Amino acid sequence: MQTHPIFLLRSLFLIFALCRIIHLPAQEVCTGNLGENIFDAGDFGSGTTNLIPSDPGIAPGYTYTLSPPPSDGFYTITNNTGAWGGLYGTWLRTRDNSTSPNGYMMVVNASYSAGIFYERTVDGLCENTLYEFSADILNLIMSSVSNHIQPNVSFLINDEVRYSTGNIPQNEIWNTYGFTFTTEPGETSVKLTLRNNAPGGIGNDLALDNISFRACGPAALILPVEVANICEDGSPITLNATVQGGQFSNPALQWQQSFDEGATWEDIPGGAGNSIQHTQLSGGYYYYRYLLANSPANLANSKCRIISNVKVVYVQPRFHSVQDTICEGGAFLFGDTPLMEGGVYIDTLISSIGCDSIVTLALTVVPDGGLIAEVAANDPSCAGYEDGAIEVADVRNFYPPVSISLDGMVVTAEQASFPSLSAGSYYLTIYDRLGCSVEYDIVLNDPDSLRIGLEPGRAIGLGDEVILPVTSNYPLASAEWTPPELVICDDDCLKPMLQPLQTTTFYFTGITEAGCIATDSILIEVSEVRSVYIPNAFSPNDDGRNDRFTLYADVPNVQEVVSAKIFNRWGATVFERENFLPNDLSLGWNGAFKGKESPDGAYAYVFRVRFLDGVELEYTGVVHLVR
Repeated sequence: MQTHPIFLLRSLFLIFALCRIIHLPAQEVCTGNLGENIFDAGDFGSGTTNLIPSDPGIAPGYTYTLSPPPSDGFYTITNNTGAWGGLYGTWLRTRDNSTSPNGYMMVVNASYSAGIFYERTVDGLCENTLYEFSADILNLIMSSVSNHIQPNVSFLINDEVRYSTGNIPQNEIWNTYGFTFTTEPGETSVKLTLRNNAPGGIGNDLALDNISFRACGPAALILPVEVANICEDGSPITLNATVQGGQFSNPALQWQQSFDEGATWEDIPGGAGNSIQHTQLSGGYYYYRYLLANSPANLANSKCRIISNVKVVYVQPRFHSVQDTICEGGAFLFGDTPLMEGGVYIDTLISSIGCDSIVTLALTVVPDGGLIAEVAANDPSCAGYEDGAIEVADVRNFYPPVSISLDGMVVTAEQASFPSLSAGSYYLTIYDRLGCSVEYDIVLNDPDSLRIGLEPGRAIGLGDEVILPVTSNYPLASAEWTPPELVICDDDCLKPMLQPLQTTTFYFTGITEAGCIATDSILIEVSEVRSVYIPNAFSPNDDGRNDRFTLYADVPNVQEVVSAKIFNRWGATVFERENFLPNDLSLGWNGAFKGKESPDGAYAYVFRVRFLDGVELEYTGVVHLVR
């Protein structure tokens, strides 16, 4: 299907006549027109495979992965994070920042330390020339998620920071950041770098697209910007270059014309003046623009010049001969008259721009063969996922070629697959070149959301163990606890034992066989209970009761008695022991000193105790020896 010139004009004008920077506090932005993007691969291209299969080598210090989502210090090039089975529960399901359904973007999971994730050297620039360096960046963390690190990116020129984004918000939209700078005298090569300043860990995950490096200049316009309509029997028209701004002290200009609707451009011989005349009055569309630079030498360098908006001239032809065929039961609108029978029709019509046109129509009607196809609909695997699909095969009874359209996505083939679909209603139309068609209303349904359940938060004492059963409305294929070092799992990790040493929030992530993901959390509050008991008397008379003096404690609340010392009334040490377990009477004091029984009386003690959380405390007091 051919793009109508007015839509082409609008898109080209937006690209070439407007600067795309959204907000750059305290930075000069391009207020005029831009040149071609020197980063010809700055949008990362497009493709039907979800990941680019090989490392493009654009991220120093990062590792390319084909097993998304990337871990800390890894990156990948993808066209849809929503197609990943194991996507993190806090990440957005998103495509790139373009109109292409298969456009690629760069997805970066930041390293634990700040580092460069994009770098490129550009040669062949012009000195004393203004350039704009920008990129589209998306914070991949959903807006509803809290306590996550936000990305923060710096733009560097020759290893010098020239602009920083600040924290990139969790607003679930692409944000454009960038700045302008002027090359120094004699400077024709620069190194351009993007560096992530925030630390890795929980958060600091971003997507990058549309990296742009362009020459910037004054507003270069052909006014008015609308299509110039003339009749075939009309008069030539003049197109004028309008330059708004004095950035170029020695402007040089070159008019160009395109013969393929703006895909490629050719210089117009002698078209170096401020105006050019369109003299071709044969019917059709004609495309014009001009290049502008600060000198003839800069004009010859594609990296140093800017581009005007595209001006379209439409010459309305006077005579039209049309041959067409319609399917039986269809209608052809001729002027204001719907035609349903074959024949030759002639009419004089007034076009929308006021030109007289004589149209001869030869219309043929063919029988409807009963077009039909096999259509299969596959629901998304998980609630909210975009991995549903509609498949069309075995199309029959059509006049080739046949086209298959799903909500504006058109494939000219006898079979088609429309993947990466979310739940919803879709309108499928299959039609051939003569207009015979069949329609299908298709609904893709979301399955029930995966629901993970943990018990309510609870309070425990230091050293207590907690068994945490997990409930789920689907069987889970895998499970993950965070922090993992504090969790003792069985085979499926669905009934683990926890023994935290301090108040901790535990996060559980469950994944089904289909790749559905859900997360829940539980807060375990740990009170600093110190379970120590020291008797105040003992009787070492060998009657089998209370014959030795030692420290008693709950284990594992207490891990070890680091040291024990007992003193008589004159301060002499009568008993000393190190690094022993509590509750063991065989390791305690038997009331003797140097092989002799100590007299009855009060004895001071000092116990140093190490607890499960590593804390060491001293306990002092007096014990009475009674025989």
